[in-house]
Amino acid sequence: MNTIDWKNLPFNYFKTDYNVRCYWRNGKWGELEVSSSEYIVMHMAATTLHYGQEAFEGLKAYTGKDGKVRLFRVEENARRMNNTARYILMPEVPEELFIEAIIKAVKLNAKYIPPYGTGATLYIRPLLIGVGPEVGVRPSKEYLFMVFVTPVGAYFKEGFKPVNMMICREYDRAAPLGTGHVKVGGNYAASLLSMELAHEKGFAAAIYLDPKEKKYIDESGPANFFGIKNNTYITPASRSILPSITNKSLMELAQDLGMKVERRPVPLEELEEFEETGACGTAAVISPIKSIVDPDNQKIYVYCKDDKPGPVCTRLYEQLTAIQFGEIPDRFGWTRVIDL
Repeated sequence: MNTIDWKNLPFNYFKTDYNVRCYWRNGKWGELEVSSSEYIVMHMAATTLHYGQEAFEGLKAYTGKDGKVRLFRVEENARRMNNTARYILMPEVPEELFIEAIIKAVKLNAKYIPPYGTGATLYIRPLLIGVGPEVGVRPSKEYLFMVFVTPVGAYFKEGFKPVNMMICREYDRAAPLGTGHVKVGGNYAASLLSMELAHEKGFAAAIYLDPKEKKYIDESGPANFFGIKNNTYITPASRSILPSITNKSLMELAQDLGMKVERRPVPLEELEEFEETGACGTAAVISPIKSIVDPDNQKIYVYCKDDKPGPVCTRLYEQLTAIQFGEIPDRFGWTRVIDL
Protein backbone atom coordinates (compact mmCIF):
# COMPACT_ATOMS: atom_id res chain seq x y z
CA MET A 1 0.00 0.00 0.00
CA ASN A 2 3.01 2.30 -0.06
CA THR A 3 2.23 3.00 -3.70
CA ILE A 4 -0.82 5.12 -2.84
CA ASP A 5 -0.12 8.84 -2.92
CA TRP A 6 -2.45 9.67 -0.04
CA LYS A 7 -1.95 13.44 -0.26
CA ASN A 8 -2.90 13.60 -3.93
CA LEU A 9 -5.87 11.25 -4.04
CA PRO A 10 -8.70 12.44 -6.28
CA PHE A 11 -12.36 12.06 -5.29
CA ASN A 12 -12.77 9.01 -7.52
CA TYR A 13 -13.41 5.30 -7.15
CA PHE A 14 -10.35 3.36 -6.02
CA LYS A 15 -10.56 -0.43 -5.86
CA THR A 16 -10.49 -1.99 -2.40
CA ASP A 17 -10.60 -5.65 -1.39
CA TYR A 18 -14.06 -6.36 -0.03
CA ASN A 19 -17.65 -5.16 0.16
CA VAL A 20 -20.50 -6.29 2.38
CA ARG A 21 -23.96 -7.37 1.18
CA CYS A 22 -27.30 -8.40 2.62
CA TYR A 23 -30.48 -9.50 0.82
CA TRP A 24 -34.11 -8.89 1.74
CA ARG A 25 -36.22 -11.84 0.60
CA ASN A 26 -39.56 -13.28 1.71
CA GLY A 27 -40.20 -10.28 3.91
CA LYS A 28 -37.01 -10.38 5.97
CA TRP A 29 -33.32 -9.56 5.93
CA GLY A 30 -30.77 -12.33 5.60
CA GLU A 31 -27.24 -12.59 6.96
CA LEU A 32 -24.36 -10.28 6.05
CA GLU A 33 -22.21 -11.61 3.23
CA VAL A 34 -18.66 -10.60 2.33
CA SER A 35 -17.76 -10.31 -1.34
CA SER A 36 -14.53 -9.55 -3.19
CA SER A 37 -16.39 -8.85 -6.44
CA GLU A 38 -16.95 -5.29 -7.63
CA TYR A 39 -19.99 -6.41 -9.60
CA ILE A 40 -23.65 -7.10 -8.85
CA VAL A 41 -25.52 -9.84 -10.68
CA MET A 42 -29.18 -8.89 -11.01
CA HIS A 43 -32.19 -9.57 -13.18
CA MET A 44 -32.48 -7.39 -16.28
CA ALA A 45 -35.98 -6.40 -15.12
CA ALA A 46 -34.82 -5.29 -11.64
CA THR A 47 -36.81 -2.31 -10.38
CA THR A 48 -33.67 -0.31 -9.67
CA LEU A 49 -32.90 -0.33 -13.41
CA HIS A 50 -36.38 0.55 -14.64
CA TYR A 51 -38.20 2.45 -11.93
CA GLY A 52 -35.42 3.97 -9.86
CA GLN A 53 -35.94 2.01 -6.66
CA GLU A 54 -32.56 3.02 -5.29
CA ALA A 55 -31.29 4.81 -2.21
CA PHE A 56 -27.74 5.56 -1.18
CA GLU A 57 -25.78 7.29 1.53
CA GLY A 58 -22.30 8.73 1.88
CA LEU A 59 -20.15 9.01 4.98
CA LYS A 60 -16.48 8.74 5.90
CA ALA A 61 -14.05 7.01 8.22
CA TYR A 62 -11.29 9.24 9.58
CA THR A 63 -7.91 8.33 11.01
CA GLY A 64 -7.55 10.57 14.02
CA LYS A 65 -4.62 12.39 15.50
CA ASP A 66 -4.52 9.65 18.15
CA GLY A 67 -4.40 6.92 15.51
CA LYS A 68 -7.98 5.81 16.18
CA VAL A 69 -10.46 5.43 13.31
CA ARG A 70 -13.76 7.24 13.68
CA LEU A 71 -17.13 7.31 11.94
CA PHE A 72 -19.12 10.55 11.98
CA ARG A 73 -22.83 10.54 12.87
CA VAL A 74 -23.42 7.14 11.29
CA GLU A 75 -26.81 6.85 13.00
CA GLU A 76 -28.00 9.90 11.07
CA ASN A 77 -27.08 8.20 7.80
CA ALA A 78 -29.06 5.12 8.85
CA ARG A 79 -32.12 7.24 9.62
CA ARG A 80 -31.86 9.19 6.37
CA MET A 81 -31.58 6.01 4.29
CA ASN A 82 -34.66 4.62 5.98
CA ASN A 83 -36.53 7.86 5.33
CA THR A 84 -35.68 7.42 1.65
CA ALA A 85 -36.65 3.73 1.75
CA ARG A 86 -40.08 4.49 3.18
CA TYR A 87 -40.74 7.15 0.54
CA ILE A 88 -40.02 4.88 -2.44
CA LEU A 89 -41.51 1.74 -0.88
CA MET A 90 -38.39 -0.22 0.00
CA PRO A 91 -37.85 -2.15 3.25
CA GLU A 92 -36.04 -0.22 5.96
CA VAL A 93 -32.56 -1.40 6.89
CA PRO A 94 -32.43 -1.94 10.67
CA GLU A 95 -30.06 0.59 12.20
CA GLU A 96 -28.03 -2.18 13.85
CA LEU A 97 -27.60 -3.95 10.50
CA PHE A 98 -26.68 -0.69 8.75
CA ILE A 99 -23.96 0.11 11.28
CA GLU A 100 -22.70 -3.47 11.49
CA ALA A 101 -22.27 -3.61 7.71
CA ILE A 102 -20.38 -0.32 7.66
CA ILE A 103 -18.02 -1.31 10.47
CA LYS A 104 -17.40 -4.67 8.82
CA ALA A 105 -16.61 -3.05 5.45
CA VAL A 106 -14.21 -0.59 7.09
CA LYS A 107 -12.42 -3.30 9.07
CA LEU A 108 -12.06 -5.58 6.05
CA ASN A 109 -10.45 -2.74 4.11
CA ALA A 110 -8.45 -1.22 6.96
CA LYS A 111 -5.28 -0.96 4.88
CA TYR A 112 -7.05 1.55 2.62
CA ILE A 113 -7.86 4.00 5.41
CA PRO A 114 -5.69 7.07 4.68
CA PRO A 115 -3.24 8.12 7.42
CA TYR A 116 -3.86 11.15 9.60
CA GLY A 117 -2.49 14.40 8.21
CA THR A 118 -2.89 13.53 4.54
CA GLY A 119 -6.25 15.23 4.11
CA ALA A 120 -7.66 11.99 2.69
CA THR A 121 -10.42 9.84 4.15
CA LEU A 122 -12.12 6.50 3.56
CA TYR A 123 -15.41 7.20 1.79
CA ILE A 124 -18.22 4.79 2.64
CA ARG A 125 -21.11 4.17 0.27
CA PRO A 126 -24.16 2.26 1.59
CA LEU A 127 -26.55 1.31 -1.22
CA LEU A 128 -30.09 -0.09 -1.20
CA ILE A 129 -31.61 -1.27 -4.50
CA GLY A 130 -34.59 -3.21 -5.77
CA VAL A 131 -33.28 -6.35 -7.48
CA GLY A 132 -36.49 -8.29 -8.07
CA PRO A 133 -37.93 -8.37 -11.62
CA GLU A 134 -41.01 -6.29 -12.37
CA VAL A 135 -42.33 -5.08 -15.73
CA GLY A 136 -45.28 -3.19 -14.30
CA VAL A 137 -44.68 -0.09 -12.22
CA ARG A 138 -44.65 -1.61 -8.74
CA PRO A 139 -42.18 -2.18 -5.90
CA SER A 140 -39.72 -5.05 -6.03
CA LYS A 141 -40.16 -8.16 -3.94
CA GLU A 142 -36.40 -8.49 -3.35
CA TYR A 143 -33.75 -5.98 -2.31
CA LEU A 144 -30.01 -5.77 -1.88
CA PHE A 145 -28.30 -3.64 0.75
CA MET A 146 -24.56 -3.31 0.32
CA VAL A 147 -21.64 -1.23 1.55
CA PHE A 148 -18.41 -0.54 -0.30
CA VAL A 149 -15.54 1.78 0.61
CA THR A 150 -12.89 3.70 -1.30
CA PRO A 151 -10.13 6.12 -0.22
CA VAL A 152 -10.70 9.67 -1.48
CA GLY A 153 -9.17 13.12 -1.45
CA ALA A 154 -11.04 16.44 -1.56
CA TYR A 155 -14.33 16.56 -3.52
CA PHE A 156 -13.44 19.90 -5.11
CA LYS A 157 -9.84 19.86 -6.32
CA GLU A 158 -9.41 23.29 -4.73
CA GLY A 159 -9.92 21.78 -1.28
CA PHE A 160 -10.91 24.30 1.40
CA LYS A 161 -10.53 27.24 -0.93
CA PRO A 162 -13.15 29.60 -2.35
CA VAL A 163 -14.90 28.46 -5.53
CA ASN A 164 -17.09 30.24 -8.04
CA MET A 165 -20.66 29.12 -8.63
CA MET A 166 -23.48 30.15 -10.95
CA ILE A 167 -27.26 30.44 -10.61
CA CYS A 168 -29.12 27.90 -12.73
CA ARG A 169 -32.66 28.73 -13.89
CA GLU A 170 -32.89 26.48 -16.93
CA TYR A 171 -33.03 23.26 -14.94
CA ASP A 172 -34.46 21.96 -11.66
CA ARG A 173 -32.84 19.33 -9.49
CA ALA A 174 -36.16 18.11 -8.10
CA ALA A 175 -39.89 18.85 -8.20
CA PRO A 176 -41.57 20.72 -5.31
CA LEU A 177 -43.37 17.60 -4.01
CA GLY A 178 -41.07 15.04 -5.60
CA THR A 179 -37.98 13.28 -4.30
CA GLY A 180 -35.72 16.24 -3.49
CA HIS A 181 -35.90 15.59 0.25
CA VAL A 182 -34.69 11.97 -0.05
CA LYS A 183 -31.40 10.58 -1.33
CA VAL A 184 -32.24 8.81 -4.57
CA GLY A 185 -30.05 8.60 -7.65
CA GLY A 186 -32.64 10.31 -9.85
CA ASN A 187 -32.01 13.64 -8.14
CA TYR A 188 -28.37 13.46 -9.13
CA ALA A 189 -29.16 12.34 -12.67
CA ALA A 190 -31.34 15.44 -12.96
CA SER A 191 -28.39 17.63 -11.97
CA LEU A 192 -25.78 16.18 -14.35
CA LEU A 193 -26.54 18.31 -17.41
CA SER A 194 -26.67 21.63 -15.54
CA MET A 195 -23.55 20.73 -13.56
CA GLU A 196 -21.69 19.93 -16.77
CA LEU A 197 -22.78 23.24 -18.29
CA ALA A 198 -21.55 25.05 -15.18
CA HIS A 199 -18.18 23.28 -15.39
CA GLU A 200 -17.86 24.18 -19.07
CA LYS A 201 -18.29 27.83 -18.09
CA GLY A 202 -15.61 27.56 -15.42
CA PHE A 203 -17.78 27.23 -12.32
CA ALA A 204 -17.39 24.63 -9.59
CA ALA A 205 -21.13 24.01 -9.32
CA ALA A 206 -24.58 25.26 -10.18
CA ILE A 207 -26.92 26.74 -7.60
CA TYR A 208 -30.56 25.85 -8.14
CA LEU A 209 -33.52 28.05 -7.34
CA ASP A 210 -36.76 26.74 -5.89
CA PRO A 211 -38.51 24.70 -8.58
CA LYS A 212 -41.92 26.31 -8.06
CA GLU A 213 -41.37 30.07 -8.22
CA LYS A 214 -37.66 30.53 -9.00
CA LYS A 215 -37.49 33.13 -6.24
CA TYR A 216 -35.51 31.34 -3.53
CA ILE A 217 -32.14 29.64 -3.18
CA ASP A 218 -32.49 25.86 -3.13
CA GLU A 219 -29.35 23.70 -3.28
CA SER A 220 -25.92 23.96 -4.86
CA GLY A 221 -25.92 20.72 -6.80
CA PRO A 222 -24.41 18.03 -4.57
CA ALA A 223 -24.42 20.18 -1.43
CA ASN A 224 -26.59 22.38 0.82
CA PHE A 225 -26.23 26.17 0.67
CA PHE A 226 -25.70 28.50 3.62
CA GLY A 227 -25.07 32.20 4.10
CA ILE A 228 -23.61 34.22 6.96
CA LYS A 229 -24.69 37.71 8.03
CA ASN A 230 -24.99 39.57 11.34
CA ASN A 231 -23.58 36.63 13.31
CA THR A 232 -26.35 34.41 11.89
CA TYR A 233 -26.07 31.12 10.03
CA ILE A 234 -28.85 31.03 7.42
CA THR A 235 -29.73 28.00 5.31
CA PRO A 236 -32.71 27.40 3.01
CA ALA A 237 -35.79 25.48 4.12
CA SER A 238 -37.55 23.61 1.34
CA ARG A 239 -39.10 20.18 0.82
CA SER A 240 -37.04 19.79 -2.35
CA ILE A 241 -33.73 20.04 -0.45
CA LEU A 242 -31.92 16.98 0.89
CA PRO A 243 -31.37 17.34 4.66
CA SER A 244 -27.58 17.34 4.84
CA ILE A 245 -26.02 15.76 7.92
CA THR A 246 -23.06 18.12 7.53
CA ASN A 247 -25.41 21.11 7.40
CA LYS A 248 -27.25 19.85 10.48
CA SER A 249 -23.91 19.57 12.27
CA LEU A 250 -22.81 23.04 11.18
CA MET A 251 -26.06 24.52 12.50
CA GLU A 252 -25.41 22.93 15.89
CA LEU A 253 -21.80 24.09 15.84
CA ALA A 254 -22.83 27.63 14.92
CA GLN A 255 -25.20 27.76 17.89
CA ASP A 256 -22.49 26.36 20.13
CA LEU A 257 -20.19 29.14 18.95
CA GLY A 258 -22.74 31.80 19.91
CA MET A 259 -24.34 32.36 16.52
CA LYS A 260 -28.03 32.52 15.68
CA VAL A 261 -29.33 29.90 13.25
CA GLU A 262 -32.17 30.39 10.80
CA ARG A 263 -33.53 27.68 8.50
CA ARG A 264 -36.01 29.42 6.23
CA PRO A 265 -36.69 30.40 2.62
CA VAL A 266 -33.76 32.47 1.33
CA PRO A 267 -34.83 34.93 -1.38
CA LEU A 268 -32.44 35.44 -4.26
CA GLU A 269 -32.10 39.13 -3.40
CA GLU A 270 -30.61 38.22 -0.01
CA LEU A 271 -27.40 37.14 -1.73
CA GLU A 272 -26.44 40.83 -1.70
CA GLU A 273 -26.62 40.92 2.09
CA PHE A 274 -24.46 37.93 2.99
CA GLU A 275 -20.96 38.45 4.34
CA GLU A 276 -20.00 34.84 3.50
CA THR A 277 -21.62 31.97 1.64
CA GLY A 278 -20.76 28.31 1.33
CA ALA A 279 -21.84 24.88 0.19
CA CYS A 280 -21.66 21.95 2.60
CA GLY A 281 -21.93 18.18 2.43
CA THR A 282 -20.18 14.97 3.42
CA ALA A 283 -17.91 14.91 0.38
CA ALA A 284 -16.76 18.54 0.42
CA VAL A 285 -17.41 19.38 4.13
CA ILE A 286 -17.47 23.13 3.39
CA SER A 287 -16.73 24.80 0.08
CA PRO A 288 -16.50 28.55 0.69
CA ILE A 289 -18.04 30.44 -2.21
CA LYS A 290 -15.88 33.15 -3.73
CA SER A 291 -18.56 34.50 -6.04
CA ILE A 292 -22.01 33.66 -7.37
CA VAL A 293 -22.78 34.70 -10.93
CA ASP A 294 -26.39 35.24 -11.99
CA PRO A 295 -26.16 35.23 -15.80
CA ASP A 296 -29.85 36.06 -16.38
CA ASN A 297 -29.74 39.20 -14.24
CA GLN A 298 -26.11 39.94 -15.14
CA LYS A 299 -25.15 40.17 -11.47
CA ILE A 300 -22.07 38.95 -9.63
CA TYR A 301 -22.12 38.53 -5.86
CA VAL A 302 -18.58 38.56 -4.47
CA TYR A 303 -17.75 37.24 -0.99
CA CYS A 304 -14.06 36.34 -0.78
CA LYS A 305 -12.43 39.48 -2.08
CA ASP A 306 -8.96 38.43 -0.92
CA ASP A 307 -9.39 34.89 -2.34
CA LYS A 308 -9.40 33.47 1.17
CA PRO A 309 -12.27 31.76 3.03
CA GLY A 310 -14.17 34.06 5.39
CA PRO A 311 -13.62 33.87 9.15
CA VAL A 312 -16.91 32.13 9.96
CA CYS A 313 -16.55 29.48 7.25
CA THR A 314 -12.99 28.90 8.41
CA ARG A 315 -13.96 28.55 12.06
CA LEU A 316 -16.84 26.19 11.32
CA TYR A 317 -14.69 24.08 8.99
CA GLU A 318 -11.86 23.85 11.50
CA GLN A 319 -14.21 22.95 14.36
CA LEU A 320 -16.06 20.27 12.41
CA THR A 321 -12.97 18.61 10.94
CA ALA A 322 -11.19 18.78 14.30
CA ILE A 323 -14.02 16.72 15.80
CA GLN A 324 -13.98 14.28 12.89
CA PHE A 325 -10.21 13.76 13.15
CA GLY A 326 -10.18 13.55 16.94
CA GLU A 327 -8.13 16.74 17.34
CA ILE A 328 -10.53 18.19 19.92
CA PRO A 329 -13.00 16.52 22.29
CA ASP A 330 -16.29 15.47 20.69
CA ARG A 331 -18.59 17.42 22.97
CA PHE A 332 -21.65 16.46 20.89
CA GLY A 333 -21.18 12.68 20.89
CA TRP A 334 -21.09 12.59 17.08
CA THR A 335 -18.23 10.17 16.52
CA ARG A 336 -17.91 6.42 16.93
CA VAL A 337 -14.47 4.80 17.30
CA ILE A 338 -13.95 1.56 15.38
CA ASP A 339 -11.71 -1.04 17.01
CA LEU A 340 -9.68 -2.38 14.09
